[in-house]
Amino acid sequence: MNPPLSRLCAALDYVFQQPDLLEEALTHRSVAVRNNERLEFLGDALLNLIIAEYLFQQYPGASEGEMSRLRASLVKGETLAELARGLKLGDWLRMGPGELKSGSFRRESILSDTLEAIFAAVYLDSGFAACRDLILRLYRDWLARLVSAGELKDPKTRLQEHLQARQQPLPIYNVLEIRGEPHLQSFVVECITAASRTVALGSSRRKAEQEAARQALEQTR
Repeated sequence: MNPPLSRLCAALDYVFQQPDLLEEALTHRSVAVRNNERLEFLGDALLNLIIAEYLFQQYPGASEGEMSRLRASLVKGETLAELARGLKLGDWLRMGPGELKSGSFRRESILSDTLEAIFAAVYLDSGFAACRDLILRLYRDWLARLVSAGELKDPKTRLQEHLQARQQPLPIYNVLEIRGEPHLQSFVVECITAASRTVALGSSRRKAEQEAARQALEQTR
């Protein structure tokens, strides 16, 4: 038996005027035709908009690509599932016997989808401002420790910008060796700068170059 919904409302710090919306948000498709899939669709859009609006306001100097990387780190399923676990959301999920027996209430995708459905339920219950307040409240700790937009750039980009800022030559990348069969290759790549030479191994040329660039950045600190 699920705990009282009042306990979940207390964890969310939000009381529903239409409790049936919360019940629908917690209902998996394995147990009812009227389930949370449509709410999850709406909640996903709301989450992306609200996080995008926050980043747009908080990072006035960030580029579109930088804001996209920041948003992606916040709206991905892993982050949502962690927030859902903090709320113990799995305790309130309404699922079919088979899903419950298999432990699906702990699955990352189900937890993240359910939390997005709750965002939509709050929006339908009280409007955009209430939904935004809930999302930013749940994300408070994540937003407080959010890295700078620049730190989310890939190592090759950061290394290039680092060298350009110091008017140094751009790095040179060379493939030293390709190992393995055609379907399972690995690449050994060197990164040469005016001050260093690093060598890295990766499952693709791009990954090897990124790792070599990361090592070169470490040597500049």
